[in-house]
This record gives sequence, C-alpha cells and structure tokens, in this order.
Amino acid sequence: MEQQSTSPAMAALKSGVIIGLVMLVISFLIYFIDYSLLVAAWYGFAVFVLFFGLVIYFGIQYRKEIGGFMPYGPAFQFAFVTLIVSGLISTLGNIILYQLIDPGLSELLVKVQLENMLAMLDNFGAGDNISSDQINEMRTEMEDAFTFAGQIKGFGVSLIIYAIFSLILGAIIKKRDKSTDF
Repeated sequence: MEQQSTSPAMAALKSGVIIGLVMLVISFLIYFIDYSLLVAAWYGFAVFVLFFGLVIYFGIQYRKEIGGFMPYGPAFQFAFVTLIVSGLISTLGNIILYQLIDPGLSELLVKVQLENMLAMLDNFGAGDNISSDQINEMRTEMEDAFTFAGQIKGFGVSLIIYAIFSLILGAIIKKRDKSTDF
C-alpha cells in the first residue's frame, strides 16, 4: 500500500508547531534562569540561528519524505508556512509572558535593553551626544514593543521578514531532479 505524501503546507504546519513550541520553551527557560538574557544580543543571535536551522532541518526531512526532490515553489511554501506558524506560537507565548505571567517584566527588560544600548553607544563614543529627550523616546519605543498591540504589530512586521527569509530558505531546501534534464 502506497503512503500518500502530505502537502508542503500540512508538513509545514506540523514543523511550525514543533519549532514554535521549542522556541517558547527556550524563552521560558531563559526567563526563569535570568530574564535579562531575553534582551541580550548573543541570545537573539543564537535563537535566530536555531530558528532557521530547524526550518532547514525540517524542510530537508520533508524533502526526503516526498522522494528526495522538491521544486522551489513548494520549498518556499514550506518555509513560509513554517515560519508563520512558529512565529505565531512564539508571539502568543510572549504575549502570555509579558501580559499575564509577569506584567512587570517588560519594564525590567526595557531598563536592561536601554542600559545595553547606552553602553554600546558609549563604546562607539556617541554616548555623550544623546539628549535626555532622545533617551526618553527610545525608552517609549521599547516599552511600546512589549505591549499587546506592540507584539501584534511586531508579528505583522515579522510576516514581511518571514517572506524574505522564506525566499532564501526555499532556495536552500529545494533540490532539483537532474535526471529529468535532457
């Protein structure tokens, strides 16, 4: 009996849920270990690499499942749907964390993030050129990003970024069957 392969969107849905839950567990573990790490640059980079590495891994697994070859279109669709689903789960988890579990966390993260930014500007020699109005404006923008509306807006911006990265990930995941070339 022949097993029917799943569509790229259905396979991506499953992969997206797994990746989203992994990202959520990591975020909560980091929160419990040291909340200030949530806004550390190295943490953001590590999560970025892991996030896209898992999409590539699951994409290649799906490609193997359907016979080892996948055109660019389905590979792009797989990557995009996976990113949307995992991003949605991560966003919902962050909303729960910042709005329900620890509503004061956003204030603490803004403080740490602002300190990190000012320290970085001082390292570049630009720290003395920033006025208190500019610092207050940065603080307000950072605070807005942690609100419910800010989280939803951030996910909306992420959709555009996901589309761009899906173009790249689709090119990595695809594999052409060269035996059909004449």
